[in-house]
Amino acid sequence: MDGISMLNRKSPAYPLDRQIENQRVLDMMNKVVVTVRENCKLADAAHYMVERRISGLPVVDEYQKLIGIITEADFLRALGVPSHHPTHSLWQTLETMFTHGIELNDYDGCVADLMVTDVVTVDPESTVHDVIDVMKKNRIKRVIVCDSDRHVLGMVTRSDLVRIFFDRMYGPVLQQGSK
Repeated sequence: MDGISMLNRKSPAYPLDRQIENQRVLDMMNKVVVTVRENCKLADAAHYMVERRISGLPVVDEYQKLIGIITEADFLRALGVPSHHPTHSLWQTLETMFTHGIELNDYDGCVADLMVTDVVTVDPESTVHDVIDVMKKNRIKRVIVCDSDRHVLGMVTRSDLVRIFFDRMYGPVLQQGSK
């Protein structure tokens, strides 16, 4: 009997799970995306990222079409800091930066020097499930949403996916508690 009552209480969540999994990227992406041009100074790009608390900047051409991306990991790699070493924690990476006296101002280049040009994108009609699949397969932390002409429309990050997950898990509970 308890097993049946548990099943009955959970059953309303299944349509919600399917609804969220099939949610379009257009409806959940960050539509305000900071972009830079390829001739932007690296120090300026790093400043934008720190100031706005973002970890990656799409790089666009004069027509606002996506031509690359620059991320925190690109900066760390250029400075010789192992950013993707599986045994290094964030703290070990930071310790390496500080103990070696690395400063970004030591490198006077532009975004084109470090950006990655093979950028993984999705279209606005993709689903949350599609985005998760793309991120897993490509081992990336963000996906840029582009139209068919590669104009940047938005971005979906791991934080966005975490927010959706918690909204799904706790949103109905919080809404019921406020009634």
